[in-house]
Amino acid sequence: MKRSERLVDMTKRLMERPHELIPLPFFAKQYGAAKSSISEDLTILKHTLAANQDGILETVAGAAGGVRYVPFWGKKHAQNYLTDLASRIEDPDRILAGGFVYLSDILGNPQDLERIGKLIATRYAYSNIDVVMTIETKGIALAQAVARYLNVPFIIARKRSKVTEGATMSVNYISSSLDRVSKMELPTRVLNENSNVLLVDDFMMAGGTLTGMQQLVKEFNSNIAGICVLCEADFDDVKLIEGHLSLVKIKKVDAAKRVILAEPGNFVVHTDFNRF
Repeated sequence: MKRSERLVDMTKRLMERPHELIPLPFFAKQYGAAKSSISEDLTILKHTLAANQDGILETVAGAAGGVRYVPFWGKKHAQNYLTDLASRIEDPDRILAGGFVYLSDILGNPQDLERIGKLIATRYAYSNIDVVMTIETKGIALAQAVARYLNVPFIIARKRSKVTEGATMSVNYISSSLDRVSKMELPTRVLNENSNVLLVDDFMMAGGTLTGMQQLVKEFNSNIAGICVLCEADFDDVKLIEGHLSLVKIKKVDAAKRVILAEPGNFVVHTDFNRF
């Protein structure tokens, strides 16, 4: 196999298995090449990914060593995308009743999900995340995208239990309207004790739903490793949660004047991009 062919196939294999350590002998056997040649190929890939700020290739020395691909976006990529995303969200046709903003087209767009998933995975690439958690229904695609780039499972808290999921743990929480108590449930077999859980959701008003997910994780004796939302309503003064990250902040929604004001959230400020 020519080097150019090896590089293409090797890149494909590494990107399909993010965060997974692949032994160098695997590549040597797969391509019928010397380890020295494989090492040279990996050096080319490493430099190319770093130059484009599109991922990190880590090598681990020793008999049990190998190479792993860590999905990681550079700061410039992140800023450009979030600026564009905030601009698109300012479209007045997105205004819904109750101060909500229509996001289903973004959450259903494969290209947006790929970028959002990789971006959030960049922030938590070295946080030892064991599982990504969201609540039904719009956060599901988002959680799946993040979990794919962290190469961990994702789990879904539901408002009503399903017989196909077996026994569940439930908690009561204050909904986003702050005047109604709701319930969410999680199957007992999906989350182990002492797991590091990343909470993600599509939209946050006051944060009631996220506090419910926090309570649910604690019932499993597990840890909150991070909280990240796609959009945060920054015009709501009452917040039930702290320490969260948002990709976009919506500063104002004026249904009468058909105006939405949005800007990049605090995500970039609280993310360490100095890995390249």
